[in-house]
Amino acid sequence: MTQVSPLRRRMIEDMTIRNFSPATQRSYLYAVVRFSRYFGGQCPSRLKLEDVRAYQLHLAGRDIAWNTLNQTVSALRFFYGVTLGNAELPALIPYARRPCRLPEVLSADEVVRFLRAVPDLKCRTALTCAYAAGLRVSEVVALKPGDIDSDRMVIRVNQGKGSKDRYVMLSERLLALLRGYWRQTRPTGGWLFPGPDGQHPLEAGILQAACRTARVNAKLDKRVTVHTLRHCFATHLLEAGTDVRIIQELLGHSQLATTVRYTHVSTATIRRTISPLDRLDPTSPPPT
Repeated sequence: MTQVSPLRRRMIEDMTIRNFSPATQRSYLYAVVRFSRYFGGQCPSRLKLEDVRAYQLHLAGRDIAWNTLNQTVSALRFFYGVTLGNAELPALIPYARRPCRLPEVLSADEVVRFLRAVPDLKCRTALTCAYAAGLRVSEVVALKPGDIDSDRMVIRVNQGKGSKDRYVMLSERLLALLRGYWRQTRPTGGWLFPGPDGQHPLEAGILQAACRTARVNAKLDKRVTVHTLRHCFATHLLEAGTDVRIIQELLGHSQLATTVRYTHVSTATIRRTISPLDRLDPTSPPPT
């Protein structure tokens, strides 16, 4: 049995007290371990601010994605500020600037092509749930049969991101698909989409792999992940005229600003916006 150091145990306890998810705890611990290994396995409590700066420069030079960099920053800020009790240090560990990139979005026809290209029934049904209800991959695999409320036509999302519960709509077509899936598979273990052993939920990596395969089969040039389907859900609702505040609630966003970015990818919204040129007096001479 591997012995846990007092420092590691303290950090785990600090995260547990704050109700961090298991995934967040694992990522934070791994980030601190990588930080320690970079300095030859030194105890991270002995490493100073200059060491953190040197490590950030090392990561930045490796062209690592900004979200990976910032996850490391969050872990180190927590480690120094909470576990080591140095309240002043976290503010001196800067986050990487987030690039302003628009999310990849499929058209409605491309979504149909993509879902039809998923050969496995379980994966196809799970990915359809992601699109139909705007679910994150962690929320899809955590679904249980009891979360599907066909009387009220809603799906209950338990402990989504930020440990928040919410309800999303249950599509009539999705309900029919789920009933067909249930009749054919009779899932066990209490999960709607159980893993191979039947006792644990399907791993997120299996759905991501199914996305890569379906993208190739559907001959799509765009990169497609489970989160892409969530982007499509939000954008297609916006293009259909759904109020952005309703979309915010459905997605489980804490801040409206997070949801508003979908207005930047909604081509229907862009097309409906009238150019100031079209408001000019038609009898006036054309611009030169």
